[in-house]
Amino acid sequence: MNLFKRYFGLIFLVLAPFIVYELVHGALANIKAGGTKEINNPVIWVMVIIIFMPIIIGLVIFGWYAFRGEFDYIPQKSKELD
Repeated sequence: MNLFKRYFGLIFLVLAPFIVYELVHGALANIKAGGTKEINNPVIWVMVIIIFMPIIIGLVIFGWYAFRGEFDYIPQKSKELD
């Protein structure tokens, strides 16, 4: 199970920059100067990117800790936290 957690940490570390790239690429591809639909509005894309950035940062942090093995042992009782 610990190896499984480390692999998922590596997957999350690789997945996060890909998600950022796809968000920015999608924004640049859909924003048009003469567009009249809601998807062409740059304000909406900026809001979407701002909302998803903390999620992506959390994905990187979780992936880094999982890859390093910080979650290999999970305490079962509060006495084990010391």
